[in-house]
Amino acid sequence: MKKISKRARVLTGGAALAAVGVGVFGTVSANAATPAAAPAAAVAKADVKNKNTTQSTHLTIDAATKAAQAALDAAEKENQHVSVAVVDRNGNSVVTLRGDGAGPQAYESAEKKAYTAVSWNAPTSELAKRLTNTPNLKDIPGTLFLAGGAPVTAKAAPIAGIGVAGAPSGDLDEKFAQAGVAALGK
Repeated sequence: MKKISKRARVLTGGAALAAVGVGVFGTVSANAATPAAAPAAAVAKADVKNKNTTQSTHLTIDAATKAAQAALDAAEKENQHVSVAVVDRNGNSVVTLRGDGAGPQAYESAEKKAYTAVSWNAPTSELAKRLTNTPNLKDIPGTLFLAGGAPVTAKAAPIAGIGVAGAPSGDLDEKFAQAGVAALGK
């Protein structure tokens, strides 16, 4: 039997180890990139039959954009510089438009008004009136009890909120928010 030098044994061993490593890496990568079809199908079937789940309705991005733009257009027709926000049922921002010349506070105020409207499924002007009986409502984080927010509903349930801020009065803000809601019915 021929004797192999130490250097040749190290090189041969290293090459063998590299080949095994590449094979293992390839197997792991292939398994990670290929989803298991059968278990995913089984989960989908289980979810369909599960009576412990619910579905909710949300505005599409196109509908939210349409509503926000309609509110902004209504404000611009009256030469008002506002920001408009549309939030989903969970209060997450979907669209926010800052009109030309809107003040820096208007952006955040519009989002808070939209969140407040969807949270209570009521215009924020109505909610502001409730503060006389329940003044601690204003302490709820993320809310703003000033006129300018309007809920969007489907089957009497709130699905979104539209908030407008920046006009000289909350009544104007709310008028523009209602224009956004009205645009969704067209």
